[in-house]
Amino acid sequence: MMRDSVYIYSSDQLAYRFSENHPFNHLRLTLTLDLLQNISAISKNDIVAPRIATDEEISLIHDPIYIEAVKQASIGTLDNSLNFGLGTEDTPIFANMHEASALLVGGTLQAVDEVMEGRANHALHLGGGLHHGFKGRASGFCIYNDSSIAIEYIKKKYDAKVLYVDTDAHHGDGVQMAFYDDPNVCTLSIHETGRYLFPGTGQVHEKGAGKGYGYSINVPLDAFTDDDSFLSIYETVFREVTEFFKPDVILTQNGADAHFLDPLTHLCSSIRTYSRIPELAHELAHQYCNGRWIAVGGGGYDIWNVVPRAWANVWLAMTNQTEKATGQIPLKWLDTWQGKAPHPLINTWDDPYQTIPVIPRKQEITEKNQNTLEKALFQIRNEMKR
Repeated sequence: MMRDSVYIYSSDQLAYRFSENHPFNHLRLTLTLDLLQNISAISKNDIVAPRIATDEEISLIHDPIYIEAVKQASIGTLDNSLNFGLGTEDTPIFANMHEASALLVGGTLQAVDEVMEGRANHALHLGGGLHHGFKGRASGFCIYNDSSIAIEYIKKKYDAKVLYVDTDAHHGDGVQMAFYDDPNVCTLSIHETGRYLFPGTGQVHEKGAGKGYGYSINVPLDAFTDDDSFLSIYETVFREVTEFFKPDVILTQNGADAHFLDPLTHLCSSIRTYSRIPELAHELAHQYCNGRWIAVGGGGYDIWNVVPRAWANVWLAMTNQTEKATGQIPLKWLDTWQGKAPHPLINTWDDPYQTIPVIPRKQEITEKNQNTLEKALFQIRNEMKR
């Protein structure tokens, strides 16, 4: 019997942890699930445990020599760690990092199989979305690139065209480069401009290469972009790209770091953006892909006040329960976590109006983003006219 949606999760995924003070903290997985349970939006029957990805699966994208380097780093025997992007400030080495990373990859592959084998229309794996990993190098908190591996896995096992949509504030560089010359994978990234932010890529002229030219679409947003401009861009580009590409399946990366409270970025979205992002993905998956939608997590570094509400909205949109994301956050959830949080927790689903920044350059930023959108869609719009 097909289920509408499945939620891939295990507490073992919290083992992906660089250090006590590192901004990447998968405690956010526990916080999100607990919030969903407190509003009776998820049951034990919805949850599917992730599996561990095999070396063969990881090598769909990553070089075997790199996989071996990660294994050596896991047990403290790697001498040339910096050659592989390991042991840096962003991506430090930690014990058993290969096993922890392989579990995150396996979670995304489990989500893929649930959808592509017809056991569920949709699957959510918030432990994934590590979009900066490259073929032979770790980068930006990402050891293995689960999204790239999942896309290659879908292509080889299910012979399907994949639309990858990335709304993380940081450009999805690793995924883009893995499929830059591939006409069967379309990558769409909406992110803060690289003029100010890691990884510095994702300019509008990065459109792909060879047979893949035109299938990489980037919309770099100006710093301090707010909900109105972000959502206008998102609605337009997602709809037009999906109509143009006509994918068999949609894979969305749901980084929650474009929020105005995120400590690592400069965008000014609120939870209003994070309630709409998954709603449109759900709609377009049913319109073009017979419902096939796989969603993963990504960035998000205010793990207390932003990520749980933002990520809960993905599941609520996926399962047609968006009415539950209104009013007050359950007192039980607030009581459970307030003592552990470093600052007062927001007690409503929406951001308090008075906390949302007023952007002095709003009109200028909006016009600049609109011009960027026109450039990003120029080729697609010409193709559609033919």
